Amino acid sequence: MTAMEFKEFVATNGVRKAAKEVDIVTTGTFGAMCSSGAYFNLGHADPPIKIHRAWMDGIPAYAGLAAVDLYLGATELDESNNILHGGAHVIEDLVKGRAVRLKATAYGTDCYPMKEMDTYVSLKTMNQAVMMNVRNAYQNYAAAANSSGKTLYTYMGKLLPELGNATYSSAGEISPLLNDPYYRTIGVGSRIFLGGGEGFVVWEGTQFNPGVARTPRGVPKRPAGTLAVMGDLNGMSQDFLKGLTFTRYGTSLGVGVGIPIPILDEDLASACAVTNDKIFTAIFDYAEQKRSRSVLKEVSYADLSSGRVTIKGKDVPTSPLSSIYKARQITELLKKRILDGSFVVTEPVQRLPLKKSINTLDVRSEKEAMK
Repeated sequence: MTAMEFKEFVATNGVRKAAKEVDIVTTGTFGAMCSSGAYFNLGHADPPIKIHRAWMDGIPAYAGLAAVDLYLGATELDESNNILHGGAHVIEDLVKGRAVRLKATAYGTDCYPMKEMDTYVSLKTMNQAVMMNVRNAYQNYAAAANSSGKTLYTYMGKLLPELGNATYSSAGEISPLLNDPYYRTIGVGSRIFLGGGEGFVVWEGTQFNPGVARTPRGVPKRPAGTLAVMGDLNGMSQDFLKGLTFTRYGTSLGVGVGIPIPILDEDLASACAVTNDKIFTAIFDYAEQKRSRSVLKEVSYADLSSGRVTIKGKDVPTSPLSSIYKARQITELLKKRILDGSFVVTEPVQRLPLKKSINTLDVRSEKEAMK
């Protein structure tokens, strides 16, 4: 069953019957996932070149890997900081089947004598083109509002002054890690739906923080677990991989992630039965330019998805940055692929940690950094 089908089945038939009759629940999410990118092996030139600096359609790609290996980050911009076009858009263009211009320079060596190259590359010309995202599919996420007197442009979108709106970013009750809150079935080696194709969870994601406050049912009330994922760009689809632009902020990559959750027992069935009214997050005040912002209000996803919340006595409209429509599409597609045998569910080879602290970046002396 899809996550929505399962919740409806539990509501009618109860957890025990659901645990006996349902084998797998498909979950999904689609939204901006900034910590994304792709690595490429371009093949060797003649004469060979050891790339030192590279640009893909004008966007700098990291060349400090090997002679013709590059990594392109989704949020990378060109030297003019043109936020309408970034690494995410180049990745989307490649997935669409387009060729992109590659410019490269090198310092030249005896074994790699070429110093400059200007050519076009596509997925068809590359040896490898692999999405490698270090932080995707956040387990819950904070919401945002703005109490100041001016409009703010952020990664949470445009925040209107004086609590003019609130934005949030999660698929809520159908999002993968909110249905498996203690990572019992999602771990290193899990096969996933990624960008329309297939991929794997390869590690915990960056900023993985499972120790946040949780509800009695174990659902995190703040941003918690994250996933590092990878998969072949060949086979991915522009329907589930989109270059995004946030006005006066920058670029990001819209990524679709779907994960099947095997129903091992009644506890996991109960976890997958969670609904938006039982999932909570905090609305933070982005008017405060500091790491730890004030909480304006704690709300449920049912509140947020209703379209309006009350903050300090004011009726505030809400809007999602995640696409619930596409997230539901992913759950349906993943269900179909499992049923027709084209997607094989895998058991993790290693669990994600339940105890993990998260550090901060501060100005420190060398001695302080070693404590």
